[in-house]
Amino acid sequence: MPSYASDSKRHRELGRLLDPATTVLLTVECQRGVVGPDGALPELAREARSSGALAQVARLVDAAHVHGVQVLHAIAERRPDGRGANRNARLFRAAERLPVRQLTGSAAVCVAPPIEVAEEDLIVRRLHGLSPLAGTDVDALLRNLGCRTLIVTGVSANVAVPNAVFDAVNLGYTVVVPGDAIAGVPADYTPAMTRHTLALVATVVTTDEVLACFEQG
Repeated sequence: MPSYASDSKRHRELGRLLDPATTVLLTVECQRGVVGPDGALPELAREARSSGALAQVARLVDAAHVHGVQVLHAIAERRPDGRGANRNARLFRAAERLPVRQLTGSAAVCVAPPIEVAEEDLIVRRLHGLSPLAGTDVDALLRNLGCRTLIVTGVSANVAVPNAVFDAVNLGYTVVVPGDAIAGVPADYTPAMTRHTLALVATVVTTDEVLACFEQG
């Protein structure tokens, strides 16, 4: 009986958090040049697909479209001449040497299948930094949408996802992270980081739990 009571309480709490009217689903760098089969980071792309994380993001996006939850896709890109891009960390300098570059207007910065982009989705592109929120239009858009809860999905659990979670919390949003809809490398890093870091500041759930709340909402 205690376990059933606990499950029921959790479901009610999630239901309050995931009100479709005040919830936004954020996909982080789920673009062809990152998680596609010919992406710049093959190990990350393989993990995003083999773990099922990318498929779970697609399920969440599809359900959001059905149930009236706003979807926002955060894309990282760069100009061909590199103007405005960071060069103050090893990660940025390494990106300049990769065979696949996230160039503005190229296929690499299109949202990757199996995620479907709907007409009502918002796409925010950034030319700098590590975070989908810092220095971008995301915060202003979320406030104008009346967002209170931000669902964070995508890649990578190493850098951009925790950046998004921390920035959203610092800006006053409640954050929900479907642990099976994010990916990083190596494979065992993501669950450890989720448990010991993200769970301290966000509500960690499963994709199925989010979908159940959308259905009820």
